[in-house]
Amino acid sequence: MYAIIEDSGTQIKVSTGDVLEIDLRDAAKGDTITFDRVLAIGTGGADATAGKLGMPYLSGASVTATVLGPILGEKIVNRKYSRRKGYRLKKGHRQAYLRVKIGEIVG
Repeated sequence: MYAIIEDSGTQIKVSTGDVLEIDLRDAAKGDTITFDRVLAIGTGGADATAGKLGMPYLSGASVTATVLGPILGEKIVNRKYSRRKGYRLKKGHRQAYLRVKIGEIVG
């Protein structure tokens, strides 16, 4: 069984037991997060009509997840260079994410 949820403007396909990174929010390790914006629920078969589709969301459907803790993403390095001007610039960034484990899909 899988579900397609919407979180922070992104659509994510999740199944029970999946570990994924979502945008950072105020939640401590061990807390439970409920995603109530469920777009679709499927049974895992090849036929898409076997599941439920929302218009745009399914009423009464939810996905619960347990917070595993905050993590940092991959480092992104941005360099700028102008020839003959002596201009060199290097900036780095690491995005903060919240790692969660999907528990139960209700719907």
